[in-house]
Amino acid sequence: MQNMNLKKAFILFLTLLNILLSPAPAGAFFAWEKPSGGVAPVNATAAEWENTAEFQNAIAKAGTHIRMAFFSATLKDPLPGELFNVSHASEMLAGTVVQPGEVFSQNRTLGPYTEGKGYQKGPTYSGNMIITTTGGGVCKIASVMYNVVRLSNLQVVERHNHSLTVPYVPPGQDATVYFGCRDFKFRNNTAGPVLLWAQTNGNRLCMALYGQQLPPRVTWNHHVLKRLKTYTIYRFNPSLPPGTEKVTAPGQEGIIVTSQLIVQYFNGEKEIKELGKDYYSPSPRIIEKGPRH
Repeated sequence: MQNMNLKKAFILFLTLLNILLSPAPAGAFFAWEKPSGGVAPVNATAAEWENTAEFQNAIAKAGTHIRMAFFSATLKDPLPGELFNVSHASEMLAGTVVQPGEVFSQNRTLGPYTEGKGYQKGPTYSGNMIITTTGGGVCKIASVMYNVVRLSNLQVVERHNHSLTVPYVPPGQDATVYFGCRDFKFRNNTAGPVLLWAQTNGNRLCMALYGQQLPPRVTWNHHVLKRLKTYTIYRFNPSLPPGTEKVTAPGQEGIIVTSQLIVQYFNGEKEIKELGKDYYSPSPRIIEKGPRH
């Protein structure tokens, strides 16, 4: 009797596995919904673009009917140029197809980040300071794409963390790009093509990857090794009223974090991928002081 029950359970498991791995019909999407704060296995609700004719034509042509992963990030208090650059890059990225074995490069696909390419000036990290450069803000694309790629269990070829922590993804889940120097690259290590789609809605950036097979369940795990305190820098500003002070930068703490991925396959096996250590510098709190009385 016990052997018979085990046999029935095994047959049921194979049946469910076959349903999950079978190619989905056009318009059907199955995936793990993977928000940045944690991972919960659900049938993901359709993203806003999935009912548009443009998207349906794109996945029909590529043959990528299964949503492998979805990730979104909210850009807190974005500057006008920053939000424009993210939206501009999203429009260029949407519909990009990566063939099996092919390596995707953000810089090659969306760069150079110049006015000639349609970008505006936006904020950029430089060491432990924030400056303004043309194309500033496109790192949000790299960071959200990094999460989508990791959660799709694709191979990351090149990724660099920011010099400072960012407010839109946890430490260890960000990626930065700088044309000609730092890039974000991944390889499509599946047997079929994958398609990227991205879209902004207000100050929210959404991105998804579509392919021909459902990935295993992937969960982020981070461990903080050390926190680095911020510090204060005082600067003289003769234009301020005598005896007054003005905070021009709030400062933020630094952090050293290790990251890993827990990959749970459909056959019950579990793999832990160690991603290494990321170092984020503290940035100073800057206070301007006016003349003495």
